[in-house]
Amino acid sequence: MSKPNPSSGSRLRLPAITALALTVGATAWALREVPAAFGRRPDARNDDRIRNSPQFADGVFHNAPSALAGATPPGPPTDRATLHRLLFEREGRQPVRPVPVVVPEGGARRPAAEGVEITWYGHASALVEIEGQRVLLDPVWSERCSPVAQLGPKRLHPVPVELEDLPQVDAVLISHDHYDHLDMATVKRLVAGQSAPFAVPLGIGGHLRRWGVPEHRIIELDWDETCTLGELTLTLTSAHHFSGRGTTRNTTLWGSWVIAGPNRKVYYTGDSGYFEGYAEIGDRHGPFDAALVQVGAYDEAWADIHMTPEDAVRAHLDLRAGLLVPVHWCTFTLGLHPWAEPIERLLAEAKSQAVPLAVPRPGERVDVDNPPELDGWWEAL
Repeated sequence: MSKPNPSSGSRLRLPAITALALTVGATAWALREVPAAFGRRPDARNDDRIRNSPQFADGVFHNAPSALAGATPPGPPTDRATLHRLLFEREGRQPVRPVPVVVPEGGARRPAAEGVEITWYGHASALVEIEGQRVLLDPVWSERCSPVAQLGPKRLHPVPVELEDLPQVDAVLISHDHYDHLDMATVKRLVAGQSAPFAVPLGIGGHLRRWGVPEHRIIELDWDETCTLGELTLTLTSAHHFSGRGTTRNTTLWGSWVIAGPNRKVYYTGDSGYFEGYAEIGDRHGPFDAALVQVGAYDEAWADIHMTPEDAVRAHLDLRAGLLVPVHWCTFTLGLHPWAEPIERLLAEAKSQAVPLAVPRPGERVDVDNPPELDGWWEAL
């Protein structure tokens, strides 16, 4: 009869012990990091600016009344049919080949453009250079747009440049607090690597404070409020959308941005359904040299909160903008449509309406006064 090997039991228990340790570690991480990623819910009772905002009532922010965009939406539809399509009808929603990425030339020491240049990094993240100033829009550098690093929509392409290799910017603009537009890890890296202020809609300052952004670097605005940074004028304008992280909805404001230098202007839609406000913004703040317009993650069920490509062209015309640069596509699979459909539909509609269009690869810089020709780079993917 063979004698038992006392070490064999240890070897058998080791995988279980390792798995338990990993589980405990992951749980501890989640208990610490996930609540932090939710941010901080504003306390409207003690914040006069939120409580007195024309957009705030009954404890939440509301969209402006719109006959075109419908009733104020509480958030995206979660009916059974839409959820089934989102989870199971996935054919064509990702490229079959790698998305081409361009490494921006010049590096961090490159002087800011004296005209207007736009570098799109993917999804809604972009750098606007305008008359010697730099503005960073909705920066998300994480691998997933989610409060959980291991779950949620994953990048379809790498970031074109590391965040620490960006040049110094004059402002960081946030349109709203959804995870694909406001990322805790990215904000923390920007606190360490940049000195620029964060200009945000009302209520989002609470998230930034929880993540370590100094008070002097936080500028919170209501719709139609403006801040001036040197020769740069930034105005938060309306959008038809919603907000929320964690289990709360609409306790922070959402919006779009007017970016103005002494002589040139750029507009960024953020996320929005098509609504009458675009014509009003165009009349009040236009014309614009360029507009970065949301074109992806649309659906008939989401018409109140996301524009279709045809809506994007309509909004661009209302805004009296010059060059259209599409954003909110290519990087994360967030919609129900095929991966390249936003650009195919946008191209057809822009051509029919004689709207100038640039479709850069992630990382590609666009000179608004001399945009690159359309080359259909997405067609092979």
